[in-house]
Amino acid sequence: MAWKGLHLSRPARLNTAGGQIIAAQEDGEAILPLEDVAYIVLDTPQATLTTGLLSACMEAGVAVIVVDSRHTPNGILLPFHSHHRQAGVAALQLGVSEPFRKRCWQRIVIAKIENQAEHLRRAGRPGVDGIAASARHVGSGDPDNTEARAAREYWGTLFDDFTRDREDDLRNKLLNYGYAVMRAGVARALVAYGLLPCVGLHHASITNAFNLADDLVEPFRPFIDERVRERCAERPFTDALSLADRQAMAAILLGDARVGDETMSLLAATEAVATSLVRAMEGSSPALLTLPAWVNSDGRGEA
Repeated sequence: MAWKGLHLSRPARLNTAGGQIIAAQEDGEAILPLEDVAYIVLDTPQATLTTGLLSACMEAGVAVIVVDSRHTPNGILLPFHSHHRQAGVAALQLGVSEPFRKRCWQRIVIAKIENQAEHLRRAGRPGVDGIAASARHVGSGDPDNTEARAAREYWGTLFDDFTRDREDDLRNKLLNYGYAVMRAGVARALVAYGLLPCVGLHHASITNAFNLADDLVEPFRPFIDERVRERCAERPFTDALSLADRQAMAAILLGDARVGDETMSLLAATEAVATSLVRAMEGSSPALLTLPAWVNSDGRGEA
């Protein structure tokens, strides 16, 4: 099973031979088994890749993420036909009922709000009880938009003097980077299990190729938020996004989470969530959809 991410920030030429990724740089070569790598972040405009490597990455299910001039991820390359029941799973996905989608979205929103409340508790911030209580009032399809109301309270409590859409704020730069990497990880898992990333449970934009990824990424967001909070502690919010910042956010998928009774990496959690969604669709039971939660220091899931 793939368990590594590769973040490239310096000029490099990438090739493949004998099932290995070969990254040649000025100071030598780095060689990694292709089967160990889940994603590659090309965080430099001076990386060149052979078509042989790209083809091998697609065959191995490796997601390739590219960034823009501001070092923000802005694109992802994913494989076609990576599941042996691609057409069958896609047909199953397209045939789910509206009540099924609404119940799944309810579970996703509840999990997100619970993870936000637990993050506030871990951070020693106020408002934990109020946000946690709101999770108990989420209805099927979240008709009262509890997710948005909880989010406003959460952001207002988590950070001081913070506006989510300020591009010059380091916190937003870090959040955007981390969210993009996590979204890519979720999309990678979806295609690996035969799901169509464009067909969402709740998100339904006709211009969005990743509606389902945007649904399932929601409970993962507080894990990125925690990494950002830790990196921004005692730093001016006007700081530039450093290489160390980008490396930390590129590694977000290697952090820990809990899915059901098992502790695993966030990367593995994306796969566990994707496969549970397929089981939920097969059984016509939203209750089979399992989502990530925090892990206590003793290895058990948070209550």
